[in-house]
Amino acid sequence: MKILVVQESDWIERGPHNSHHIMERLSIRGHEIRVIDYEILWKESNNEKGLVSKRKTFHDQHKSIDNGNITVIRPSIVKLPALNYLSLVHTHHKEIEKQIDSFKPDVIVGLGIVNTNIAIRLAKKNNIPFVYYVMDVLHRLVPQNYFQPLAAHIERKNMENADRVISVTEGLREYTISMGADRDKTEVIRTGIDFDHFKIDTDGKEIREKYGIKDDDIVLFFMGWLYTFSGLKELVSEVINLPKTSKIKLFILGKGELWDFLQNLKSYDNFNKITIVGWQPYADVPKYLAAADICLLPAYNNDTMKYIVPIKIYEYMTMGKPVIATDLYGMVKEFGYNSGVTYTDKPEEILKLAQHLIENDQLISEGKKAQGFVANNCWDNISEEFERYLESIS
Repeated sequence: MKILVVQESDWIERGPHNSHHIMERLSIRGHEIRVIDYEILWKESNNEKGLVSKRKTFHDQHKSIDNGNITVIRPSIVKLPALNYLSLVHTHHKEIEKQIDSFKPDVIVGLGIVNTNIAIRLAKKNNIPFVYYVMDVLHRLVPQNYFQPLAAHIERKNMENADRVISVTEGLREYTISMGADRDKTEVIRTGIDFDHFKIDTDGKEIREKYGIKDDDIVLFFMGWLYTFSGLKELVSEVINLPKTSKIKLFILGKGELWDFLQNLKSYDNFNKITIVGWQPYADVPKYLAAADICLLPAYNNDTMKYIVPIKIYEYMTMGKPVIATDLYGMVKEFGYNSGVTYTDKPEEILKLAQHLIENDQLISEGKKAQGFVANNCWDNISEEFERYLESIS
């Protein structure tokens, strides 16, 4: 098959997400895959001067497996607020048309909002099956609040008009139906895990020594994008106010909106209980997870996160780590109450729950529950399921 993927995020810098894992595995199964992406971090980038970025093509891209082979095409945009979106409409429309004409895809998979809407219309015009692959409540991730109602309207139209809608959880499937997707055209293909990469016997001693973490310290670990609604502000405040004798440490791995805020807390006496590290190579992530004792998802229980089950949760659990998470609807629906996941109403309660697990000697037992719960979520199997689904409609 020839598969064209369209998204409004940076395929190269962000992730690896579900889409990377699946598409790279499909590429080594003989499928030809091209991705049209968008340099979402253009404001922070110093790679190119001028107000207009040039169209770029990146060959042989991979993030999740060494021999993955994806061609990424990045249309030009005007690098000015608001005009970046307006220019995207024109340049992505032109690029999708070009790829339909030259690449001749058997199926188009959409991951975004605006260019997905464009791709759906062009797919129908050219009789190409279109699949909407849903991993997030997308319109809630639009950074400008005043654009979110328009984004929601477009997202709803995408749900209604896509030939098929694939969600990564049952909770998200319910969301897509509430947004207008035909129930009979929806499917759940869950998140997978690379068990060769995330090995339970990975040694985290090197990481603990590197960052001055003692053997008897208890490490609470968060990784991912540092959204303002991640709950880290509240959690960090609780950690800073711990008694100096407490053995609890907080380790944060990631980047995002809260980065500067967190860095500015270094003047606090108890900041030595907190370690903040930027993005690390994907190959090294298991070592960081191995250094953890409890893994966290302290996000706000808001409309953005309600249905979401981030891929990192499966990676936490695969490494045999107990998880403390906000009781988001999607999380509870996916994992229930006996899976190694402990739920909290708000980030401020995480330390109390962590202390409970520690005092009751439950870290190992809850970690084993978590590992067992995700034992069958192999990425190779998930990718084969995705492949069969695309082949059945193409």
